[in-house]
Amino acid sequence: MKFLTDLFPVMLFFGAYWLTKDMFLATGIAIGATVVIVALTWLKHRKVDTMQWVSLALIVVMGGATLLLHDKHFIMWKPTVLYWLMGGGLLIGQLTGRIGMRSLMGSQMALPDSTWKKLNLAWSVFFLLLGAVNLVVAYQFSEEVWVNFKLFGGFGLMIIFVIAQSLYLSKYIEETP
Repeated sequence: MKFLTDLFPVMLFFGAYWLTKDMFLATGIAIGATVVIVALTWLKHRKVDTMQWVSLALIVVMGGATLLLHDKHFIMWKPTVLYWLMGGGLLIGQLTGRIGMRSLMGSQMALPDSTWKKLNLAWSVFFLLLGAVNLVVAYQFSEEVWVNFKLFGGFGLMIIFVIAQSLYLSKYIEETP
């Protein structure tokens, strides 16, 4: 359910863009939807995850700059900033002895320390590269191609990465009789 609520503003952005071809209207709708989702989460649970706060801040700042300055590049940079924050955070954490992926997934699986480090590094590099790819698409292709990439390309690459990671980690999964 959390995944769907996180994806809701993206889906509204995409739908608004495809109905109107107006990046500014789509951006305003994404800002509003994100504010509503975070507010509803707060009202229901009296708690909001850190990543939801980060996403809210980024959409308000980057989307707000897009609307105020009438420059689409700010909203196009938003995924890159988010990916680079996540990738950089994982990398800095690992360099300081904190393995972010173990913190996120450690209760779900037991892995050797060396594997947690490899997994953490892989996610870090993936996010850093995905941020760079977003910029290439934003600046080298049309606005329409970037909107498609934002929804389908980034999501598709993430699914492929998760499948590859799952195959790599499958040797650590113990089957119960």
